[in-house]
Amino acid sequence: MSVWVDLQGQGPVVEQLRRAAQSGAPTHAWLITGPPGSGRSNAALAFAAALVCEREQLVERGCGICRACHTTLAGTNADVTFIATEKTTIAIDEARELVRKAHDSPSSSRWRVIVVGDADRMSERTTNVLLKAIEEPPPRTIWILCAPSPADVLVTIRSRCRTLTLRLPPVTDVAALLVRRDGVDPALALHAARAAQSHIGIARRLASDAGARQRREEIVRLPLTLRDVTTAVLAAGSLLELAQAEAVSSNEERDISDKADLLRSLGAPETGTLPPPMRAQVRALEEDQKRRSKRSVTDQLDRALTDLLSFYRDVLVLQLAAQGAPAVAHSPDQAATVELVNESLREALGEFATRTRPEATLARMDAINDVRRRLTTTNVSPLLALEAMAVSLL
Repeated sequence: MSVWVDLQGQGPVVEQLRRAAQSGAPTHAWLITGPPGSGRSNAALAFAAALVCEREQLVERGCGICRACHTTLAGTNADVTFIATEKTTIAIDEARELVRKAHDSPSSSRWRVIVVGDADRMSERTTNVLLKAIEEPPPRTIWILCAPSPADVLVTIRSRCRTLTLRLPPVTDVAALLVRRDGVDPALALHAARAAQSHIGIARRLASDAGARQRREEIVRLPLTLRDVTTAVLAAGSLLELAQAEAVSSNEERDISDKADLLRSLGAPETGTLPPPMRAQVRALEEDQKRRSKRSVTDQLDRALTDLLSFYRDVLVLQLAAQGAPAVAHSPDQAATVELVNESLREALGEFATRTRPEATLARMDAINDVRRRLTTTNVSPLLALEAMAVSLL
């Protein structure tokens, strides 16, 4: 067992992190980048576990067996601080707390490790709070920042970090991970991995939740329902409802679990009214859950648009194949460089592809990406933005 075992398809990066963990003097600041689903946070936590691993220097660190490895991966190691946000941005007060933590000596490990899972969600002012601590950290402190790309982090920060870039793992590797780690049926695992476009977290959800698979299927089929402005407006409303339903479904179990854990930790009575101090803590948790739900809807809407984008991506693949482009799969069993994401819709996709040209397909893909950018960077009404997009897809 090793902390690196779940980092599928990331051999070169894992090898560099392994060597650094073995080193007596690893680089003091790291920036791990890669597209959503590539496993940035998992890689950061695995590296943190390897750095604080209790194994002797003669044995490779990151055993995955010792107490330090277990507590790091579980998020309870006193010498490893992990911060990510379920709000729009990381607050400046949270950044200041990280700086204070960075100056504490490690309690039982070689290193104090600070992991920022959403370094791209810091404003310039917040990032500047970390600058001095990252530039000149205490002797036993190591920073690990995660972001989609180096461009998502201020140049003053990334210039002081060693950057490693992850890639999306192959579909077959993600499927193999689902089979080995989660016991998923191989055929379902392959379907989920392909539908998730190698995003490991989403592939796991699709493999384990039939409702999530059904909602995704409805999203991908939406372009087949577009006939006129009326159907486009209806499709936009359906898309928003499906994203909201997926957000509720993905958060519901976690919200219940978080509340139960809080009540248990407070020693709350099983029946009757809670004392005022306990009620205040429960209200605070519920407020946090509301903020998490708001971001979750935005994230799920972006994922829904990514799934919608996969429909037109497949259409473009078939259109290019019809024009004689090489390395395009013409059947599910044919090995090829380019495969369909939505293989089960091959017939409908093929018919749709004959009714339009590649230039029009690219224009539709641009329209979807434009809405994705607007929804994450402006305060535009989601429904109005989706309606305008849906009309442009006609």
